[in-house]
Amino acid sequence: MPPEPPAGRRSLATDVSLSAVITGFVTVLVGYTSSAVIIFEAARATGADAAMVASWMWALGLGMGLTTIGLSMRYRMPVVTAWSTPGAALLVTSAPGIPMSALSGAFVATGILILVAGATGWFERVMSRIPLSLASGMLAGVLLRFGLDAFGAVRTAPVLVTTMFGVWLLGRRLWPRYAVPGALAAGIALAAGAGTLRLTDVPLALATPVFVTPTVSWPALVSVTAPLFIVTMASQNIPGVATMRAHGNMTPVSPVIAWTGAATTLLAPFGGYTLNLAAITAAICMGRDAHEDPRRRYVAAVAAGAFYVLLGLFGATIGALLAAFPRELVMAIAGLALVGTIGNGLAAAARDETEREAAIVTFLVTASGLTLWGVGAAFWGLVAGLVVRAAFSWKRPAR
Repeated sequence: MPPEPPAGRRSLATDVSLSAVITGFVTVLVGYTSSAVIIFEAARATGADAAMVASWMWALGLGMGLTTIGLSMRYRMPVVTAWSTPGAALLVTSAPGIPMSALSGAFVATGILILVAGATGWFERVMSRIPLSLASGMLAGVLLRFGLDAFGAVRTAPVLVTTMFGVWLLGRRLWPRYAVPGALAAGIALAAGAGTLRLTDVPLALATPVFVTPTVSWPALVSVTAPLFIVTMASQNIPGVATMRAHGNMTPVSPVIAWTGAATTLLAPFGGYTLNLAAITAAICMGRDAHEDPRRRYVAAVAAGAFYVLLGLFGATIGALLAAFPRELVMAIAGLALVGTIGNGLAAAARDETEREAAIVTFLVTASGLTLWGVGAAFWGLVAGLVVRAAFSWKRPAR
């Protein structure tokens, strides 16, 4: 663990930069537009009305924002939290028919399990045994889809995407720190000119939190808490830690996991079903586009946290806000923001010849999108890589 910076050595006021703030905005834009629809579907599957849906977005936005700000400021490293997207997908199928109070209790129980996993340190001990090459291969596999989608968007919006790519390319050559912000600005300008950016249709309305008294229900604990905990730890927290380690971010895992569990426990009665470490959006904050100096990249995470809080407070307007940005613009900016991270992940995965095959298998399985028993491809990619690594390192007994 890197030593804490001496008091007064680094401060947010001196470390803040325009590139970091814009990177934080891109992080939130990608996070919300890529998976918020699933959250809405999960909330509706539970029978939530409009007020409850807004409460879910309030709880999740505040939870992500405050934990991201607090942890990033505490360790002066980018620590980005997120809602559990596979967890939300799980709720779509497992939550119908379960009373809202029982679901609230199941969410609280999930938060307690995550808190225990972090406080006892067992999760960090497991993660410390994962080789960097496999973690890097998993990260590259997780992010590959965003790079492919960025260029695939040329089919439906050729002018928008190619212009954004041209501005990004010019920016990487002339002013690297502002390549992604420049591409985003160009995309917004083109979308506004074409009439596909409809920000004027977004109403402003504060969300009102709705408290649901938790109750204990064994069917809910078995069908919701257990799978939600497993999916969150395997498909979200493992890639999240791998993303940090692949970027040289040695923030201690145990207290971070514990804080996400504590936040989940507190916000669960309002709809904050699960908070965990981010992987994809965290990678955006940890890249060079946030700042050339790695010590100042935490500002991007702090900015993202501030935007998360803002969107949480205005949870009732999220649906309209998501519809304001063309889908191709979001796909393009996400892919361009992650080009460097994908490249670094592949380079680190292939660097060690003795572990290259295992790392490439990890990358391929992760990139395949394989899902088994509700657990995502990142976990299975890691399992496959560890099996290959063990097979190559196993020595035959001497005859």
